[in-house]
Amino acid sequence: MTAPNRATLWGRTLVDELAKSGVTAAVVSPGSRSTPLTVALAEHDDIETFSVLDERSAAFFALGRGRRTGEPTALVCTSGTAAANYHPAVIEASQSRVPLLVCTADRPAELTDSGANQTVDQTKLYGDAVRWYKTLPEPAPEPRRLRSLRVAADRAVAKTTGANPGPVHLNVPVAKPLEPTEQPGDVPESLAGEAPLAVEGRDGPFVRTTAGTLEPDEAAVADIAADLASADRGLVVAGPLNPGVCDPGAVDELLGATGVPLLADPLAGLRFGSLAADRPVFGGYDSYLDAPGWPDPEVVVRIGASPTSKVLRRFLAEADARQVVVDPAGEWPEAEFTATDYLEADPGATVRALAERVDDGTGAGEPATEEHPTDDAVEWRRRFERAEATHWELVDEAVATASEGRPLEGAVLSEVVAGAPDPGTVFVSNSMPVRDCDRFGQPRSADLTVLGNRGASGIDGITSTALGAGSATDEPLVLVTGDLAYYHDTNGLLSVARCGVDATVVLINNDGGGIFHILPIEAFDPPFTEQFVTPHGLDFEHSADLYDLAFRRATDLEDFAAAYRESLDSDGTQVIEVRTDGEASHRCRERLHERVCERVADDR
Repeated sequence: MTAPNRATLWGRTLVDELAKSGVTAAVVSPGSRSTPLTVALAEHDDIETFSVLDERSAAFFALGRGRRTGEPTALVCTSGTAAANYHPAVIEASQSRVPLLVCTADRPAELTDSGANQTVDQTKLYGDAVRWYKTLPEPAPEPRRLRSLRVAADRAVAKTTGANPGPVHLNVPVAKPLEPTEQPGDVPESLAGEAPLAVEGRDGPFVRTTAGTLEPDEAAVADIAADLASADRGLVVAGPLNPGVCDPGAVDELLGATGVPLLADPLAGLRFGSLAADRPVFGGYDSYLDAPGWPDPEVVVRIGASPTSKVLRRFLAEADARQVVVDPAGEWPEAEFTATDYLEADPGATVRALAERVDDGTGAGEPATEEHPTDDAVEWRRRFERAEATHWELVDEAVATASEGRPLEGAVLSEVVAGAPDPGTVFVSNSMPVRDCDRFGQPRSADLTVLGNRGASGIDGITSTALGAGSATDEPLVLVTGDLAYYHDTNGLLSVARCGVDATVVLINNDGGGIFHILPIEAFDPPFTEQFVTPHGLDFEHSADLYDLAFRRATDLEDFAAAYRESLDSDGTQVIEVRTDGEASHRCRERLHERVCERVADDR
């Protein structure tokens, strides 16, 4: 490797080592101080580089790729407030355990605290939201320093993954000249010959990091398996999980060994796919777990983050049961504080170990397995099956009734999930779309990857995250977003053209913050309408014109369904707006909930 100056040598060495460590994609925003990194990325054949102009959108785009692939995408920006714009995505990546490698260019040390232009203190800029932070040494054509740079790159990539994946921050100070201009004598011609290891690196990563799997304690597994096998009312609850964290095959083994119901969040990666065709996977629980007379479970095994459903969270909080929380990172994912056991272990390994223990017949008493269930265990599962059937029957009725006027927001989600292509990636916004996906997204055997930003649950960066996820797969991409989330990230729409991502964008427009209708503040108006619902009256067709996207405003549910199917069968990106009444949609959710609970209570 040769270089015209030390800054160029530094950028090429860092990018070369990132590629050798497995980084295959980078998202770059334009800036001067980051020139050595940007040029090196543009020149490297093994790293696909996406150009995203707005740093906040860029960070969420990279987050989306990491969420979809489970591998880190590198982020590169210039110094100053550009780096600060990454912060919201860094927080989301941290709290939802998405690998992300943040590389912020910086001024050299002598310019810190000097009043120099575009210079801020970037030391540990993201606080404890990152898994690891390091300010790299300033560029110099010295073998030891170059080896240090390669080791830092390998360590950074390794730290983004493992049992507790998340963001890593490398701060990269560099002095001018930043461009690959020839500086005679700056990089000795003899350097490559005298220090080939430092300059060229190794065949593969300079340092290979091998991460192990945190296996569950055998005694704990035996104890939990004994209770699960002998319980008449066992339950598995799966909250949001990133793709690849828990093998559906392991869950299949546990459900097959025990016959217990699985309550699967739409973001768990378990509600959709072959598991739903063969096992008791339930998704309507938000409507019936608080029905009068619904019995408590005896043993609950919980994997994933806290469930989206408030009804489910309250049900677990009030249950008189042994509740086992499984988490691989040593963090606490249960905000009701009613769990009885905490198992720090890999979820997939734990689920498989429990299945093997139960299947081996090592449980106590007469196990309530799928092959030899007790009468009470059979009734427990049938209760879920009847309640689930009631829920989806009444959902169909609610959808049909609402289709006579403005579409029910939940009906839109029902149509999206039912009609999503197989395979396909569906990204749902926070606020009401993810909640409606939970209540109206019926389990199906299609290979759907349903994603959302539930770490910090913000509505910023939703479009960019979805497009980032779509850039990482050849599957069709569907984004379901609300009007405020769409407004927050209109800058992100530029990535459709610049990054070559096609999508079907379903825009549910209830003219403001419809989610506030589910909160007590609804009874206080003013200030409810102007300060919480905040109607904006925006015509989003202009945003589609700005970014050269096709736009269609659906008049009713039938028109939406037709537009949705047409978009899925078309090239390019289409925005389908569905105008809804946020308050009416919420009243409909309330009525659905009440009707399901009444029917389920009568069916005891």
